[in-house]
Amino acid sequence: MMQERKVGEIVTGIYKTGKYIGEITDVKPAHYLVKVKAVLNHPQQGDLHNPKQVDVQFFHERRALAYQEQTNIPKQMVKEYHDEVPVYADSLKLALKTMKAKLEADATPWAQASLKKLAELEKDYFPTL
Repeated sequence: MMQERKVGEIVTGIYKTGKYIGEITDVKPAHYLVKVKAVLNHPQQGDLHNPKQVDVQFFHERRALAYQEQTNIPKQMVKEYHDEVPVYADSLKLALKTMKAKLEADATPWAQASLKKLAELEKDYFPTL
C-alpha cells in the first residue's frame, strides 16, 4: 500500500519522461499537484508513443517543466525526497549535460535527432551562454 503524501511535502515525481523535485500543492484522488523546484532528468525528445524512433510523423521537442510550474503527477510516480533541493537553473544544466552525454555515446539516428533538439532547447533555456 502506498503512503499518502501531504500538501507541502518535497517529493520527486516522474512526468512523461522527465523527473523533477517539487512541492505538493494539492492532493487529488489519483494525482498530486506538484510545483516544480528542480529537474533531475530532462525529458526524452521525440514521439512518446514511438520512443527512440526517428521516422515518426512529428519528432517532438520536449521541454523540461519550468520553475514553479505545476503539474498533475500520478500518485504512483511520486516518491519522498529528503536531500537539499538544488537551484532550478543548475539542476536543468546538469540534467541537460547528463542527457547529452548519454546521447553522444549513442550513434542511432534518434540520438542524433535528440541532440539537435536539445541544442535548440539549450539556447532557449540559457540565451546568454
